[in-house]
Amino acid sequence: MGADYPNRRGPTRRFEIAICAPGDPVDLLAEPNNPADPRAVAVFSARGVQLGYITAERCGWISGMFARGCEIHAIFQQRTSYGCVIRIAFNGEHPTLPPSNNPRTQPADNDSGFWPDYIPPDE
Repeated sequence: MGADYPNRRGPTRRFEIAICAPGDPVDLLAEPNNPADPRAVAVFSARGVQLGYITAERCGWISGMFARGCEIHAIFQQRTSYGCVIRIAFNGEHPTLPPSNNPRTQPADNDSGFWPDYIPPDE
């Protein structure tokens, strides 16, 4: 949330979201002194630019995990119209991206690392 709000300095949140790639690490920072919500959890890119905040429905639970000393890791998943989606793992685990259904993002069957352009089937 908050992707349309300006950052105090540096690139805009929308610009930073646009250059994040799926799987990039993101940092979460609890903000107990946030005047709007003391349970707020800010989201920052690997470059240290704020992307926004965790939604109000989830920030209380996640800030509680921080308060209990839980080790939390997060990665960027995708851009959305409201900002972005991140994936979070707890207790020292590392999040992973879900499998993609897009043939353009799947490796070739030979697993050589070559990713060919998608060729649609003949009609």
